[in-house]
Amino acid sequence: MRSSPPHARLGCSSIFRLMIRVLAMLLCTGYTLFAQTQSPSPPKKIPRLPRTLPLTKFYDTPDPLPAGKPGQAIRSEPFYEYQLSYEVSAFRILYHSRSPNGQDVAVSGVVLLPRGTPPSNGWPVIAWAHDFTGSARQCAPSLRSNLTDAPLLSMYASLGYAVVASDYAGLGTSFPHAALDVQSNALDVIYSVPAARAVFPQLGTRWIAAGYSHGGLVAARVAEDAGELVGPDYLGSVAISGVAEPKEFFERLARGASFSALVFLAKGIKTVFPEFHPYEMLTDKAMALYEYIGIACEASSGPQPAADEMLKPGWENNRFVEEFFTRNSPGHKPFSLPLLVISADADSEAPSALAASVVARLCRQKDRVLFVKYPGHSTSSVLGDSISEQISWIRSRFAGLPAPSNCS
Repeated sequence: MRSSPPHARLGCSSIFRLMIRVLAMLLCTGYTLFAQTQSPSPPKKIPRLPRTLPLTKFYDTPDPLPAGKPGQAIRSEPFYEYQLSYEVSAFRILYHSRSPNGQDVAVSGVVLLPRGTPPSNGWPVIAWAHDFTGSARQCAPSLRSNLTDAPLLSMYASLGYAVVASDYAGLGTSFPHAALDVQSNALDVIYSVPAARAVFPQLGTRWIAAGYSHGGLVAARVAEDAGELVGPDYLGSVAISGVAEPKEFFERLARGASFSALVFLAKGIKTVFPEFHPYEMLTDKAMALYEYIGIACEASSGPQPAADEMLKPGWENNRFVEEFFTRNSPGHKPFSLPLLVISADADSEAPSALAASVVARLCRQKDRVLFVKYPGHSTSSVLGDSISEQISWIRSRFAGLPAPSNCS
């Protein structure tokens, strides 16, 4: 049995209705990022992923980009081609954020609004941090008709929350994407909220962050940074899977079957540290895949060297690799606002044991953390099965109730 934190839960009928909606999400998952195929060479044509939408002029920005403060909106447009509940209205937005080097960048994203009249203090806001989708421009979730997580996000909106879902810089817009860089991805999430509020005054001021897998680690990083950047309106974060020490997580992948994730890691390190040379980490055979993922979202459709032919010995000791792990390590500093960490025990890549060591560090800092484990669940299944946990915790934050913690 999983742990049972001492806060209110949804009734059985509500859980059933939510689970029916979320089941669609699990069936609509477009692809598995790190799946491998047996094809020894790349196809002649870059494959187009199912449910991919055109990259329109909306995403284009002038070069150089006119200066703007982080969180300042650039433009927005309604969009009608997402697979969403009829109760939800969708808009694309473009806004200013900051690159890992502090440069002004444009970021795209989506705002989902509930239908009807907002409450007197505006719709409460959930800022969504998405899972890793690739490193090429066309890999943005807003360029997928299912938004990669549309059923879950529709459910949030149907329950009366406005959802602001950043693509992260460089996915959608024409800037380098800091792949797997939690620090810069978290800033993109933080700045998406004031940008959305500037365009849609029916949004309330109070918000929480939530994310899944890589986005779970991003949401946890928001908990560290948001307080000093945006003030008291941020109420906490929900991290659904993905919370782990980056060094431990990627070394585990290097020993397993998901070795192609390390090629995306090299992409992210190169964006954060331009002086890094990927061939210091990757073999010549892996460099062919490195070039391929610059134009494609799936590593599995590119050249596939054997797992033991991907990485150079001692890759993890490279100076830039170590610095990348350090900057993305969770728990850099204490934070005063609450965090819900949901973790799956049966995940071979990021089991609860990896999250537990991070949670222990946060608890030693006196952070308010509620850690809930789901034995026998994988990362994908826990996303749907934890709906009751997510909604109960989120409702409690907006209601101003004391945040539960099982740090002891």
